Amino acid sequence: MIVFSGTDKKLGSFRLQDINFEIPEGYICGLVGRNGAGKTTLLHLLLGLFQPDAGEVQVDGYEYGSNEKEIRKLLGCVLVDELFDRGLSLADNAEYFGSYYEAYDAEIYHKHLEQFHLLPKRKFKELSKGEKLKCQFAFALAIRPKYLILDEPTANFDPEFRDAFWKILKDFIADGAHSVVLATHLTDDLDRMADRLLFLDKGKIQFDGDMEHFREKYRILSGETYLINLIGKERILGMEEGKYSTKALVKNNGSRPYPEGLAEAAPSIEEFMYLYSKGGGDKC
Repeated sequence: MIVFSGTDKKLGSFRLQDINFEIPEGYICGLVGRNGAGKTTLLHLLLGLFQPDAGEVQVDGYEYGSNEKEIRKLLGCVLVDELFDRGLSLADNAEYFGSYYEAYDAEIYHKHLEQFHLLPKRKFKELSKGEKLKCQFAFALAIRPKYLILDEPTANFDPEFRDAFWKILKDFIADGAHSVVLATHLTDDLDRMADRLLFLDKGKIQFDGDMEHFREKYRILSGETYLINLIGKERILGMEEGKYSTKALVKNNGSRPYPEGLAEAAPSIEEFMYLYSKGGGDKC
């Protein structure tokens, strides 16, 4: 299990603050939020690239410091930053970096290179952005991790490969003993494939839970503004007034119907993030 407990990190004027969540085994967890919300900072804390100013980060009960070697065995990652040596071939990169991982399996790596149409003899610097991420993904799978930590890889994948990518992730967690943490702007994929959602806004967690809970907790209401206001401003998280109709993101209490004349729907992640950005309560 991945656990953040009261975790804080300050970087310049930005602060990731009081982060508390758990990700058990067997989940694909989508990490979402606007640019600057703190997604990459959170992932860097999880990977030990940053140390928290306060609180704890644990992976299967281990904390960084005296247990860093044990944590490294558990985590495979794909980051926007280029992790491989640009001057080496894909095969030589894997041979070099794979020597740091006891569980590295060259056969798995080369199987995925072939699946992703990447030639082992090509130099890393010759690859496109999407190909570099595919190469890192192949290596992350080859070290046989318990957790995959992925920072915005899908934005650089073509639609055909994204389907293969999601199938690999589903297969990865199928035994219930592995999990994926995926930061992405492509929220349509998360709506279909994610089991859990973590929403960051201005350095704070505003939603943490499974997708079923997310779909039950919020509603998009459409109609006249005065009708939406009848439900109480304390339940309105964000609102956008149009020429003919108003849309609002609201907390769903499920106890009584909404005023007649309002259309009601469960939000997509994209709709939720957009309307939340329009302003409302401090907490979801």
